[in-house]
Amino acid sequence: MKTIFEHSIDGRLSPHQQKTESSPEEYLPGQLVRSTPPDLPRVGELDVVRHFTRLSRRNFGVDSNFYPLGSCTMKYNPKFMEQVASLQGFTELHPLLPQLKGAGLYAQGALQVIYELEDLLCRITGMDAYTLQPMAGAHGELTGAMIMAAYHNKKGNDKTTLIVPDSAHGTNPASAAIAGYEVITVKSRDGIIDPDALKQVLDQSVAGIMMTCPNTLGLFETHLPEIVELIHSVDGLLYYDGANLNAILGRMLPGDAGFDVVHLNLHKTFGTPHGSGGPGSGPVGVNKKLEPFLPISRVVRLDDGQFFLKYDYPDSIGYIAPFYGNFGVMLKAYAYILRLGGEGLLRVSENAVLSANYLRKRLEKHLHIPYNRICMHEFVASAVLQAQKGVRAVDIAKALLDKGHYAPTVYFPLIVKECLMMEPTETESKATLDIFVDDLIDILMKAESDPEAIKKSPQNTPVSRLDEVQAARGMQLCG
Repeated sequence: MKTIFEHSIDGRLSPHQQKTESSPEEYLPGQLVRSTPPDLPRVGELDVVRHFTRLSRRNFGVDSNFYPLGSCTMKYNPKFMEQVASLQGFTELHPLLPQLKGAGLYAQGALQVIYELEDLLCRITGMDAYTLQPMAGAHGELTGAMIMAAYHNKKGNDKTTLIVPDSAHGTNPASAAIAGYEVITVKSRDGIIDPDALKQVLDQSVAGIMMTCPNTLGLFETHLPEIVELIHSVDGLLYYDGANLNAILGRMLPGDAGFDVVHLNLHKTFGTPHGSGGPGSGPVGVNKKLEPFLPISRVVRLDDGQFFLKYDYPDSIGYIAPFYGNFGVMLKAYAYILRLGGEGLLRVSENAVLSANYLRKRLEKHLHIPYNRICMHEFVASAVLQAQKGVRAVDIAKALLDKGHYAPTVYFPLIVKECLMMEPTETESKATLDIFVDDLIDILMKAESDPEAIKKSPQNTPVSRLDEVQAARGMQLCG
């Protein structure tokens, strides 16, 4: 495919608006104004539209392809949410408007959305208060860990360690370390946290535990009541990584289960497009004893019904994001929750769990499934049997690209060799799941009869198999 510059022909023009009477020097310092025009391609409007339309078709996207990407909840994103986030009254607000004296009256609708979304998330998770400022899941993790540290510091607790199970999300250890804690890993037993292993590392230095529930194997932590009691017995706190909330919506409130801190991923659970680095939103909810430590500013409602930003929280961990987070993502989540309602959110989890178990049962005779029991919204299979013929998980993933599907998550979690982590989500039809399974089974059968063909995949994508080691270690910088 040609680049846009290769389409360039001297003298070719596109319709353009009449030049303004003002000059660049009126807006920029002289040293920043170009002395020569930029070297832009000479193309017509039709050339531009066709070029970038063709280019977009080379990308995988959830609007055009199935994404069985484990732990990422790559679900379909209803288009009405995009319409809500594009409403002129929201898009044309200046970020500083709520802070300006008197001008906050013009941002009441936006502040109301933040206030009411926080309340909705409290009801969904059983928390007492929320902040919507964290701008990604890992940012929410860090915010939660900082709140835990602030709580212990306020009490004078000498807490130096955070427990992170080996079945937790991969960013949890980094978040704990950045918050100043030493990370202690607890090994799983039969895919879930082993309370006996937890007891061995539990002492007064433990600030708490960061749990993913259900965990990255798609399994619910059946020892949860005992774990809660153990952690609270040393005045520790329980942190809930909500990236897998899709599995328990309407079925369980983490706050009622004993968790003290919850982070969510609005860009996973509540329908907002996610991937490629953003936009994200990782709100953090807390119970009453941790509420004083939430970041500032916070949206409050006065007796007269007006909303404003309050900063007077002396125990707050302070600012963790510019302005109030990714407001567009909040709008989409707010619309999604209101559109579905309580019954709809319950059906989300029911259908997500049903879809995952349907895939698991259809594949159990073709892939090794190390924890082959009823799962939640995702499950982990393993290509260890195929690896005996030289076909590894990454080869199967690449072959799926040739079939028109995105690949499952591979090689995570690390506790399963040659793992393929699959999450079908609640938005895919049985017909789509059957096509995916049939294609995957076809690949697995070919891995038996002609393994070299699978190892050469993908063949039908714009870029074929790369030397991944060379790509990482021998990068060529352009320009």
